[in-house]
Amino acid sequence: MLVRAILNSKSGSGVVTVKPSASVADAAKILSEKRIGTVVVSDDGETPAGILSERDIVRELAKSGSGCLNQTVSTYMTSELVTCTSDSNVQDILAQMTEGRFRHMPVVEEGKLVGIVTLGDAVKAQLAEVAMEKDALAGMIMGH
Repeated sequence: MLVRAILNSKSGSGVVTVKPSASVADAAKILSEKRIGTVVVSDDGETPAGILSERDIVRELAKSGSGCLNQTVSTYMTSELVTCTSDSNVQDILAQMTEGRFRHMPVVEEGKLVGIVTLGDAVKAQLAEVAMEKDALAGMIMGH
């Protein structure tokens, strides 16, 4: 299965982005309001510069206290992004996310952000594929 299939199945209005100059408090508010775990950091809403997760915020709160909420997103974002394309294999990105211990992967085509895939999206896609294979095998065994 390809990432394209996941993106086609997702509803919503695209990827939530914040500017690098936004405050961490503003990013946290967006995460809470949208009930999401990550925002992609971008100056123009199309070209990803980094990613900031709720885990990044919690880690920094524990380390330095609430003062970090007044800092800019660029201070704590992960700027070495691991991305994929629509043609990436879901099994491959699932392995990358598991090995890298992250849960969100931006989908980028020709330098532009086109979506985001979560670990949950990838697991759901894998489970659906396994269920289809199981049904096909059961049908063959039963002679259908």
